[in-house]
Amino acid sequence: MAAPNWSETAMLVIDMQAGARETLFAGSPMIVAFGEAIVPSVIQAVAIARERGILVIWVVREHDPLGRDVELFRRHFYSDGKGPVAKGCNGAELVDGLVIKDRDYKLVKTRFSAFFATHLHSLLQSCGIKSLVVVGIQTPNCIRQTVFDAVALDYHHVTVIVDATAAATPQIHYDNIRDMKNIGVLTPTLQEWLQL
Repeated sequence: MAAPNWSETAMLVIDMQAGARETLFAGSPMIVAFGEAIVPSVIQAVAIARERGILVIWVVREHDPLGRDVELFRRHFYSDGKGPVAKGCNGAELVDGLVIKDRDYKLVKTRFSAFFATHLHSLLQSCGIKSLVVVGIQTPNCIRQTVFDAVALDYHHVTVIVDATAAATPQIHYDNIRDMKNIGVLTPTLQEWLQL
């Protein structure tokens, strides 16, 4: 592979929000430990992306407090008007240590894929982006669907940093990483990505 052209690369930081973590990690200390373990890697990946001039896009969920724009299977979380990532609530905030800076971009989504019913593809095209680097949660849902859509949309290189993404368990995470690798997605560790 040729040396990356960072000016044609964007980093998607997916669902690194307090409420998304609470939903992901509810109830299991192992799940909390695995998911929280990636926060330092995400912080480092974002810092390096900025140093390289990579466009950082924060992909977040911010739902209507009544859940009218939430998937049917999640609407019960919003029945009291206080869903886990309702717009304006603490759960919609980024986890501690992550900050959207002036040159970054924030994209709100309401489904698993960052491409579904958003302007992401148009934004990336207008910025001349041909390659994507993906970090965040959860590997089998939002990460996977976004990555599969990116591959279907013919982005030149799609990269998932394996230790800056997470799922409910390590096994679920690595099974999904293997599936993405099998469709041509690059799956380096953070240290390997830093060496590029």
